[in-house]
Amino acid sequence: MPIIRPSQASDLPTITAIYTHHVLHGTGTFELDPPSQDDMATRRADVLAKGLPYLVACEGDQVIGYAYCTWFKPRPAYRFSAEDSIYMAPSALGRGCGRALLAELAAQAERAGVRKLIAVIGDSANLGSIRVHQSLGFAHAGVLKSCGWKFNQWRDVVLMDKALGAGDSRPACE
Repeated sequence: MPIIRPSQASDLPTITAIYTHHVLHGTGTFELDPPSQDDMATRRADVLAKGLPYLVACEGDQVIGYAYCTWFKPRPAYRFSAEDSIYMAPSALGRGCGRALLAELAAQAERAGVRKLIAVIGDSANLGSIRVHQSLGFAHAGVLKSCGWKFNQWRDVVLMDKALGAGDSRPACE
């Protein structure tokens, strides 16, 4: 199993390379042009400034995946709901590393006060992401049909969610 730790600025070249691969070859993200390393640094800094986790999975000294969460929507009523993002290097797919990374992300998100973790999964054919979320107790919440256009084809978005901690069983102020 990989070592999972908080990301560091020195991880950004590999994080950027992993994400670039998914932008150019996958439908898990609907971005069409890979962001620069500076863009990725800005995104990471925004997550950390919100007090939310931004993690990497490593084998030895090599980053093989990363995950983070950020507030689902900017309005104050959403302040206990976060959207997760997880991306693995192609060599790490199907080995359980993503599951371990997502499990730790959920644990750290809960400690940060998140009560609902939401997966917004690009492409209903993205079975790897759907299955890893299911394996950790995420429930199917819906499908937005044909809302993204990538690789000359309409793509769905699958919504899944998971209660963290007390979830909605108690008021948020407790």
